Amino acid sequence: MADSSFARSISAVELEPWPLEPGQVVGGEPQVRGAIPDEDEHVQRGIWEHTAGTSRDVEADEMFVVVGGRATVAVQDGPTFEVGPGDVGVLRAGDRTTWTVHETLRKVFQVTKH
Repeated sequence: MADSSFARSISAVELEPWPLEPGQVVGGEPQVRGAIPDEDEHVQRGIWEHTAGTSRDVEADEMFVVVGGRATVAVQDGPTFEVGPGDVGVLRAGDRTTWTVHETLRKVFQVTKH
């Protein structure tokens, strides 16, 4: 966690493995890595990367910006959308999503804690 304001290169931030649970993997052999460079009691700010493949997740209240790669995100009982570099997305807490990643996807995100 940062104690003061900062700026970092997204590509230079070292990511750690964030293994998927076996039940989350739908297709392929996706690997997930991430980092949380800043967090407090209200928000979590991080970087997330998902290699090609398909996985499921239950989302938090999140805004994200894709900085690399491409994916199709399907929200159960909701929209399906394509994301790529420069796209911004909003996910609602409790959304059940399926991420089909076509090219390794890297995004920066902010999760609001409730």
